Amino acid sequence: MTTQPRPASAVPGSNPAFEAARAYYEHNETQAEIAARMGVSRATVSRLLTDARESGIVRIQVINPDQGGLEDLAARTAAALGVQRVYLAAGNQSRELGRGVNPQARQALLDMHLVPGDVLLVSSGRTLYEVGRTQLPPLPGVVVAPTVGGQAEPEPWYQTNEITRAVAQQLQAHPAFLFAEAKPSPVMFEALQHDPGFGHIQQLWAGARGALVGIGAPTSTRSSISPAIPTESEALRHAVGDVCLNFFEIDGTPLDFPGHERMIRTPLSVLRDMEHCVGIAIGEHKTPSILGAARAGIINRLVTDEHTAEAILRALGEPSA
Repeated sequence: MTTQPRPASAVPGSNPAFEAARAYYEHNETQAEIAARMGVSRATVSRLLTDARESGIVRIQVINPDQGGLEDLAARTAAALGVQRVYLAAGNQSRELGRGVNPQARQALLDMHLVPGDVLLVSSGRTLYEVGRTQLPPLPGVVVAPTVGGQAEPEPWYQTNEITRAVAQQLQAHPAFLFAEAKPSPVMFEALQHDPGFGHIQQLWAGARGALVGIGAPTSTRSSISPAIPTESEALRHAVGDVCLNFFEIDGTPLDFPGHERMIRTPLSVLRDMEHCVGIAIGEHKTPSILGAARAGIINRLVTDEHTAEAILRALGEPSA
């Protein structure tokens, strides 16, 4: 008697996208052969292979032989910046933002090895906002918390609770919210010091194992910034960027400004001591910002693209090829 193969969906504990991808990419089976063995149509196999790529089961990397490969460029960029690792997307992803570096952000999250009960911090910013709208690896039981206040921000990429909610939903994790403005009034700031909710967020900051943070561009070049930041301040004239509203010069020196003591932000010392603080920045204009963040010791890993990495090496006087 000939035993007919059961459809993969009927096999207990099976993952059809994984099974199809393994057969196609590792065993060189044709889509027709996979369809016959799994008891599904060729169209279904094609969809499963697409699902495998989009979910991260299959990662396809295009290597530019003229640049010695992305891995080599990433390693040289990490060494030049003095960070643990650089995750590189091919080409120029400036227009794609979060979508363009999604595989790299996914891998950076997986490399944190977070377990239920661990805390992941996420910042505000356009790139993080876009990352939160892409598919991320499941991290059930992890707590996701915002790094800065932003309850009254007019632009969605500065509304940190919404970014936290989106990232947590993608990770299948638990969100924790911060109900405070980026720079509250003196009276509100004093009240927050006695608020249990804010105290809980501060505890999450102190105990976080990882952070996924955007690296802001120089204040003088930004078309969008929180209204809480006094961009006209002389103190910020030399700012090349910020991480979680902690501003710095290109040599990494922190910068204060009028009202900084009321900023609701993860302290610089906490970010520096973080086990995994992954900065995300794309674009040649972010080069001084990335250099400042690395020299300040805020980030120890970086997600960016090939174009930006080459700009970083040029700025440091090192060959990009």
